[in-house]
Amino acid sequence: MMEQEVRYMKLAIDMAKQMVGQTSPNPKVGAVVVRDGEIVGIGAHMKAGEDHAEVHALNMAGDKANGATMFVTLEPCSHFGKTPPCANLVIDRGISRIYVATLDPNPVVAGRGVERLKQAGIDVHIGLLEEEATELNPFFNHFMKTSLPYVTLKAASSLDGKTATTTGESKWITGEEARRDVHHSRQEHDAILVGVQTIIEDDPQLTTRLPFGGKNPTRIILDTHLRIPRSAKVLNDREAQTLIITGSQVAMDQIEEIQSEYVQVIKLEAESIQIRSLLERMATIGITSIYVEGGATVHASFVKERCFQQLITYLAPKIIGGFTSPSIIGGAGIKYMDEAVDLQTISFEQIGDDLKIVSVLKEG
Repeated sequence: MMEQEVRYMKLAIDMAKQMVGQTSPNPKVGAVVVRDGEIVGIGAHMKAGEDHAEVHALNMAGDKANGATMFVTLEPCSHFGKTPPCANLVIDRGISRIYVATLDPNPVVAGRGVERLKQAGIDVHIGLLEEEATELNPFFNHFMKTSLPYVTLKAASSLDGKTATTTGESKWITGEEARRDVHHSRQEHDAILVGVQTIIEDDPQLTTRLPFGGKNPTRIILDTHLRIPRSAKVLNDREAQTLIITGSQVAMDQIEEIQSEYVQVIKLEAESIQIRSLLERMATIGITSIYVEGGATVHASFVKERCFQQLITYLAPKIIGGFTSPSIIGGAGIKYMDEAVDLQTISFEQIGDDLKIVSVLKEG
């Protein structure tokens, strides 16, 4: 790899990174147009339904795009969606060479965009900084490959793994900096999920609260028997859409009582909530990522069915102790060590006084 080409693709990747939490269900994409060693156009996809990164970069470049080289983090699309195909625009504007970091996992594209560029006589190079570009879009990539939302489990605990005291007190285990980081993670996901017991005990807002604002994810409440208090903030504050997930035994009059413009009750076919069925249903309404902030019981349900991809743990420098103090994962647990769920830790970061550990589920 030549130094200049790497520099331009890194710029495209950095442009895409700035759009975190804004583009779903579309991927984050950055593009750079270079002519005669000069950057003449840059762009990033900012929001689903709006212009793609290539369009912004080419419009900035104007006539200088003719004969220029483009660097783009993801294969230009080749189909008509909410916007016209970017591959056609790249051809029409006279780009002579293009570096594509990654092919699009979307089966509607999946190499067709690159093939169209090649057929038009453009010199196409694939794979420059592929790993870095792939890491831009874990949610999108997972959804395209599995047709299921990417699931992040989040937990905050003491160093001895406790999430609350023996009396159930849990505010605040971690410091203000870690709690602010949680709000950044919330706005990156399409939805935030908790169990109804969290609503009953804490009555949380489940919104994104950051100094410069932020996108509020859809709120998902697991409530098999529809026990949610009618006074709950998530039913009344109109800050975000709220989905209440119930089992099949809930009566229609109960459902009609709480449904509104901002609240929808989804009754699953089984008496109890099965996590995989839940994820399949969420995928049908366009939810591509879910941030699970449930307690030990909810987390245990996802772990038991291996229905998660990432675990984010915030460890506070405290010791709580106690046999009855709750831990991150509840449920019956396992009997043998070879039944343990294997994770791969990908990062450690100190945030304030707390330690943030990000781990992903090992495949296989």
